[in-house]
Amino acid sequence: MEIKKAIITAAGKSQRTLPLQTLVDRDGATKTALRILIEEVLSAGIEEICVVVCPGDQAAYAAAAGGQGGRLQFVEQTAALGYGHAVCCARDFAGKNPFLLLVGDHLYVSGGQKRAAQQLVERARVEKCAVSAVQATHESKLPYYGAVGGHLAAGQKGLYEIAEVVEKPTPTEAEQRLIVPGLRAGHYLCFFGMHALTPTVMELLAEDVARGGDRRIHLTTALAMLAKRERYLACELAGRRYDIGVKYGLLMAQMALALDGEERDEVLSGVVELLARRASQGGSSE
Repeated sequence: MEIKKAIITAAGKSQRTLPLQTLVDRDGATKTALRILIEEVLSAGIEEICVVVCPGDQAAYAAAAGGQGGRLQFVEQTAALGYGHAVCCARDFAGKNPFLLLVGDHLYVSGGQKRAAQQLVERARVEKCAVSAVQATHESKLPYYGAVGGHLAAGQKGLYEIAEVVEKPTPTEAEQRLIVPGLRAGHYLCFFGMHALTPTVMELLAEDVARGGDRRIHLTTALAMLAKRERYLACELAGRRYDIGVKYGLLMAQMALALDGEERDEVLSGVVELLARRASQGGSSE
């Protein structure tokens, strides 16, 4: 399970411009979200990266990658048939190899020496199977994520044997199918936006696409089938995901990067000053 290839999906209508947004990274440098993601991937020992884009977006993404543009290959998703279809567009790139999969509208902050992608790739290498990163998530956020159900792997903290995979479940559905012993009430294991996957996933997606029609192809459908065919795990990583596509998502991602970076004290001082000013203004208006 040596993973040397990565796929980043960025072709969704609501997603396509998000990786082009700029933030200040941990090192104080201004970068696009795409470049931050690329550096995340490279930290895991990845050697080849494919970005799935909408037709006509390749030039903008190559520019957004900055000095890392030469490491990228691009594949176009010519029909908006869902996330699973977008992943399958990179089938030739992946070949018969395992691959790291990330969504282009999430950023990750680990708070430690190892970034999230490196943690996940190392876990997949040790376990010798597909591993999806997950994060305990309140049921109010279920409409945004796929989720899994299962049980703790024997003797492994934060590692779960997957039995169920459901795309954006309702709270009732989650309560019936996705309860995981040990989680707080009202919380479920939702996808982190990062997966270390075996070639079987591409085979399952290709079979789904080959059935034809204009229906949407879901990655979660293939992952649910994967859980029936192979050992498939979920892993909680040291770190948090930040969906830059939701309201205030870009702001929260920027704050997380800043507080994990070299200029943390300066940022904290600025936040404290802002809060103090707001408190003072509130008091004077009463």
